[in-house]
Amino acid sequence: MIMSVKKVLAIVLAGGEGKRLMPLTADRAKPAVPFAGFRLVDFALSNLANSGYFKIVVLTQYKSHSLDRHISETWRMSTQLGNYVASVPAQQRRGKSWFLGSANAIYQSMNLIGDAEPDIVVVVGADHVYRMDFEQMVQSHINSGARATVAAVRQPLDMANQFGVIEVDGDPVAGAVGAHKIAAFVEKPDSTPGLADAPDQFLASMGNYVFDTDALVEALELDAVNNDTKNDMGGDIIPYFVNRGEAFVYDFSTNDIPDATDRDRNYWRDVGTLDSYYDAHMDLISPVPIFNLYNRAWPIFTRNTTSPPAKFVRGEQNSVGAALDSIVAPGVVVSGGVVENSVLSNDVYIGAGARVQASVLLDKVTIGPGAVVRRAIIDKNVKVPAGATIGVDPDLDRARGFTITESGLTVLSKGQVVSPPDEREIELARAAAAELPEALATAVERDQLAQETVDKIVENQVKVVNSVTGG
Repeated sequence: MIMSVKKVLAIVLAGGEGKRLMPLTADRAKPAVPFAGFRLVDFALSNLANSGYFKIVVLTQYKSHSLDRHISETWRMSTQLGNYVASVPAQQRRGKSWFLGSANAIYQSMNLIGDAEPDIVVVVGADHVYRMDFEQMVQSHINSGARATVAAVRQPLDMANQFGVIEVDGDPVAGAVGAHKIAAFVEKPDSTPGLADAPDQFLASMGNYVFDTDALVEALELDAVNNDTKNDMGGDIIPYFVNRGEAFVYDFSTNDIPDATDRDRNYWRDVGTLDSYYDAHMDLISPVPIFNLYNRAWPIFTRNTTSPPAKFVRGEQNSVGAALDSIVAPGVVVSGGVVENSVLSNDVYIGAGARVQASVLLDKVTIGPGAVVRRAIIDKNVKVPAGATIGVDPDLDRARGFTITESGLTVLSKGQVVSPPDEREIELARAAAAELPEALATAVERDQLAQETVDKIVENQVKVVNSVTGG
């Protein structure tokens, strides 16, 4: 990778409240929400570090304790080389108010730009899942002559009303890979023209920007004294540059990551809702994943764990401990339970006869013997009692105060108490234990001996459920 000769400061906007991710954000900022053993902020920070940028400030505000702690324990750079990842809270440096928006967050932190004296400022969000080489975007910005550049991802035309839409002016800029001049920046329009080379697609803002430092400072100063502003980077600062003819777009599809596959090369997921957060996890677990966590050439970094290796052992009644089409983190113990199409974070415990299907379990969740979890997101430290069910009966879940999404996901907050099951709930668990796991059903479809083996496995699962529930 050929680095630009420009001095670059990276600013990560990590003050998001994340209301649509409640209850996962009830006790933490959105960028601190765990994701597949990482934190959401790790994707932004890893992309910057892999791009060769080691002077990074993270602007925080909302319930930032766990985020600040994660950054301080995980993201340590060599101070001898003048590198740093610094977590910076709102400080009321320019007026008696907290951050009023993403643009105001940078305006109130202008001292950081003054201290670093960069030529270029890279501004990125902290709540998306993707890989991106920002150095390629910076080179495109420099070569295009832009004062502001917006990264954009291609999306289907019928999703235009969900994004900030970038309409381009004419052909690509010669000598600047992926660069087009921006003709208009429209927030969530009902419709927009398709791209010249892909009429069924449009360019959606990724919330990542590159600025010439002096131009950004000038724009922020003007925005601060404007009475008709939302103090927002996408809503106010970028339109300012568009109106001046100084804004260009960088097409994310031209970004080249080492060892990326055709399947995951241009993956980008906004995990702003519970359903999209869940879907992004499901993207990880197919045999050829839509997003590949195992790309060693562009790793995602996070805090080293002291947890022991994952373990799969037999439980009561000789019940088999197994995980099928799933991701399991260090410290996980599957003791006689069966896990299917799920993501298990650090130190999760699955008891004998338990079934976990199509679910996301965060750190230190315990699933008791004979319990059933189906299409659920369970936050840290939740203990599901023996024989209980989560995600099996939506009415029962609502009655217990669990969150149910529009798509039918059941979501439990950090440490939420799950009451012991009554007889009706135990019957639901018994019925689920008798179901053959989908992956096993496919594997034994034409093999009688394998079918007999699986029948025995299921029989043992039912026995253990009956033993823990008194059946």
